[in-house]
Amino acid sequence: MLLFDLDGTLIDSNGVWVKVDDQFLSRRGLTATPEYCHMVGHSIFPVAAQFTKDYYHLPERPEDIMAEWMNLAGDAYANHVPLKPGAAEFLARCAAAGERMVLVTACVPQLCRAALARHGLSNAFSPIIFAQELGIEKRDPRFFQTVLERLGAAPEDCTLFEDSPGACKTAREAGIRVVGVYDAFYDAWQDDLKANCHRYIRGFDELLD
Repeated sequence: MLLFDLDGTLIDSNGVWVKVDDQFLSRRGLTATPEYCHMVGHSIFPVAAQFTKDYYHLPERPEDIMAEWMNLAGDAYANHVPLKPGAAEFLARCAAAGERMVLVTACVPQLCRAALARHGLSNAFSPIIFAQELGIEKRDPRFFQTVLERLGAAPEDCTLFEDSPGACKTAREAGIRVVGVYDAFYDAWQDDLKANCHRYIRGFDELLD
């Protein structure tokens, strides 16, 4: 069984969130710190919104912060965010081989579905498991245990494709085979990524040879 992350793995979307953070904070005369970027980049939406409110002492409710983020990111996911090089071809090859493909993502469900529809992938994954709906972050050891229970799958029968070093770590600790996928957002953490995956690729085109 093949498990795929979405943001930064199948689609080139992490840069969208850098722009969203910059726009959101600049409207308030604020700037993103490395600590802030690291924290929100690893969090599910509600946790990131609460952290943002607390970190910058904002008067807005987390719900209002999330709504503003959605407005800023919605068009990009629906109309602009591209697939990573080789991703479409690799997914097509896996589907033709009869592989079961599961999407395991921290992306907001609405944005995820918009991106999948844009690229004709709405029916490619069965099921789609949203970290936000589980209420567990992917770097939490409980996350992949919960995913395996939902799928009724043994860890040794699963391979995860993932760009986040933290998620690679928890997946590997759960006994899942991990393929680390390079993304520029995690450029400074590539050593951590390589240490926590069984195979490391710069792009899916490497798997098409």
